[in-house]
Amino acid sequence: MKQPLVSIALCTYNGAKFLREQLDSLIAQTYANLEIVVVDDCSADETFEILTNYAIRHPQFKIYKNQANLGFTGNFEKAVKLCTGELIALCDQDDIWLPQKIELQVNAINGNMFVYHDSEFVHEDGSSMGKKMSDIMNLYRGDEPEAFLFFNCVSGHSILMKRELLNDALPLKKGFFHDWWLAYVATNIGKIDFIDQCLVKYRQHDRSDTNILKLKRTKNEYRFDSIQKIEREYKWLQYCSSFTKNKRPQVVNAIYQAFEKRLNNYLSADLSRLLFKYRKPIFCIRKKSTLSKLNYIFGRIWGVKTKRHFLNIE
Repeated sequence: MKQPLVSIALCTYNGAKFLREQLDSLIAQTYANLEIVVVDDCSADETFEILTNYAIRHPQFKIYKNQANLGFTGNFEKAVKLCTGELIALCDQDDIWLPQKIELQVNAINGNMFVYHDSEFVHEDGSSMGKKMSDIMNLYRGDEPEAFLFFNCVSGHSILMKRELLNDALPLKKGFFHDWWLAYVATNIGKIDFIDQCLVKYRQHDRSDTNILKLKRTKNEYRFDSIQKIEREYKWLQYCSSFTKNKRPQVVNAIYQAFEKRLNNYLSADLSRLLFKYRKPIFCIRKKSTLSKLNYIFGRIWGVKTKRHFLNIE
């Protein structure tokens, strides 16, 4: 039986420092039927030169260079559209893949829209931080999109997805992480699963696009986070509510409308009530105590006007 073609979608931007190590780990995959689609977003360092040298030596590489900078979301969308495989794996430029990553994921995808896995956090030099993704959050498997309304446990580098998911997931939502949106869409139109094994060494450094471990938060970030995070959550829920294939539209619409009330009032009990009602799916990712979850729920009774008053923000 012929192996399905797996496309690895890799976006690069000024990633020369760690890129060779990542590319070597892609070449070392035990799964043979691969194409590696790389789109460089106008790097100013040696990134494209490195890619060119690899493409000369390894025919599975297909490299592209943007004429103008598209930004992370635009570049990722272009990369997945250029993929021709039945299955698509997402890839960051600075991680290290274990050799059996793709092989294990192809064997595990079955009837799921995508399958992802656990990841090991490593320092900039590649040494282990002694912590993995599942230590800080619960990895979710199933078909409840409510799990992704407020939290996310899926990292893009861990996803192997069926190409058909793109039919509903594109266009991506600018300003939001693509992996979170893919998880929300996938659980609405199907289900997802995970492999309880670390298959990527997930490098943490000051140029990372994500800060899962919150290594460098400042006092100013904490001061304004409560307002900015509320506004960002509102925009996210707006995208979720407007998705045309919502599995339970009445639930997400009610939460979105309650959140909207919170933006314009000093107090709003509706959101807390809904969070409590649907607490099981909503908090299944959050690895916190019951008390912590209740504090989160009832802390949402305070409206934005109250927060602005106490923070002295006009």
